[in-house]
Parts: sequence; structure tokens; C-alpha cells
Amino acid sequence: MCTVVARSPHQIDVEFLPKGLHDIGGAKMCVKLQQAVDLAVGYDAVLMGYALCGNGIVDLQARESPLVIPRAHDCIALLMGSRERYDQYFEANSGVYYRSTGWIERGKGLNQLISQRTMHDDTLAELIAKYGEENGSYLFEELHRYKNAYSQLTFIETGVECDGRFERESRDEAAEKNWRFEKIAGSLDLFARLVNGKWDDDFQIVPPGSKIVPSYSESVIRIAGV
Repeated sequence: MCTVVARSPHQIDVEFLPKGLHDIGGAKMCVKLQQAVDLAVGYDAVLMGYALCGNGIVDLQARESPLVIPRAHDCIALLMGSRERYDQYFEANSGVYYRSTGWIERGKGLNQLISQRTMHDDTLAELIAKYGEENGSYLFEELHRYKNAYSQLTFIETGVECDGRFERESRDEAAEKNWRFEKIAGSLDLFARLVNGKWDDDFQIVPPGSKIVPSYSESVIRIAGV
């Protein structure tokens, strides 16, 4: 986002929100996003660098300025440059866990809000100390069961990498977990079109007073009541 904003012909003010908003549930995430939108006064448009993101933008309402949101289910489609490319890759590659420069640099754990530590962050020894050996072991197994769904780690190279350290870290992580590794080229195209005002069918424009809801179709999102 920083890269495309720096190259945009428009004057853009940027506000970064905690990545950990994804960890608190869709409804609570939307409340935090709405607070940020409500403070954005005096702009031609408010651009959301979000996708549907686990329904985290559902019921988000435009105030005095229109909202512009990419049509995508999650950030992987944004990093790949289109939801069509993401769908094709998803169909051809099952059980994939993704990494990117921003994800690694800014923390890659499940819980990104420092003030909201959860049991996902606890080691096996910490859980046993808290809940006893049997309960602690059970909790650790359940909390980390999600890892069994993955067999491949894909690093999305977006072109903003300063060197090869994040690719190497991703390769090492895949090797540690005995997963396959693949590096693919990402694209900043969706981000660039978002900040440059090139809003075609890949974006939903939400007029003032309207709110966003899921479409449950290829369009991903739509305006409520439309």
C-alpha cells in the first residue's frame, strides 16, 4: 500500500489499523472499521484496503464520502492481483498456507493485537502449568489442529522485498513443517487501481448512507438493498 500511495497522482492520507482486528470476529472488527470511517471527514472517497475478510466489513456504512472496497474474499486475492487468479490457484493447490513480506515483517502469528493474548500464543508447557497435564495437552492439540489442514507454504513475492530474507524464512518454515514450498509472483495491480481511482467491476463503490453486505456470488460484496 505504501508503494502504490507513493506513486499515485492523488493526495492520499493513510491510516493503518491493527492486523489483529481479524482475530476478534467479524462483528467486532466492523465496529473498529466503522469508527475509523466515521473519522474520515472531508475526503472525496474513503478507500478500504480490505476484502470481505471473514465478514469483517459486513454492515460497514459510508458516511459523507463514498466507500470504495475491492471485490475479494481475503487479502490473498489482493496480493495476487485479482480474485480470478486466486480462485485458479486455490483450485489447483489444496492445503496452502500463505506468506508475504508484510505478513512476515509485521508478525505472522494468529493473534496480532498485543493487548489481546490468547491461548493460541501459549506453549504446551504453559498450558499444562495452567490446566494440568491432561487438559493442557488436549487444549494444545485442539488449538493447533488447524495446522493439519495444510501441506504447502506459498510465498507471494510482490516486488517490494528489500532482499531475500523473507523468502528464506518462508522456505525454512515449510521445511520445518515438512510442507512443500512454492514462490509465486504477486501483483500490486488491485492496490494501484484502488488508490488511483481506476474503479471498475473489481471494486464496490458504496454511496454515502449505504452499507456493504455479502453478495454470496462472484461479485463477493454488494450494497444492502440493491
